[in-house]
Amino acid sequence: MSEIGEDLTAMAEDELMAACRLGWRELSAVLSWGDAYDGFSPAGRQVTVERSYLWAQDPGGDILCEVVVYGGPSRYEEGVRLERLIARP
Repeated sequence: MSEIGEDLTAMAEDELMAACRLGWRELSAVLSWGDAYDGFSPAGRQVTVERSYLWAQDPGGDILCEVVVYGGPSRYEEGVRLERLIARP
């Protein structure tokens, strides 16, 4: 993996961990939801971070949390996308 890829992956992993701190009950009240912000990666690169919460399949079931980190709109396809399921209790 390239240095840029490692940097974006580190940022995405940190963001995914933070995004999954909310529990299923809290998230189920606001689905479908997402946001984006511009920030700086661990190596100081300017990046855009998108976070979204969606029903994984059926409404009321598991929640899919997805994070995408990329170097601006023209580099979206080269970004890193990570996701995790938040299981319904």
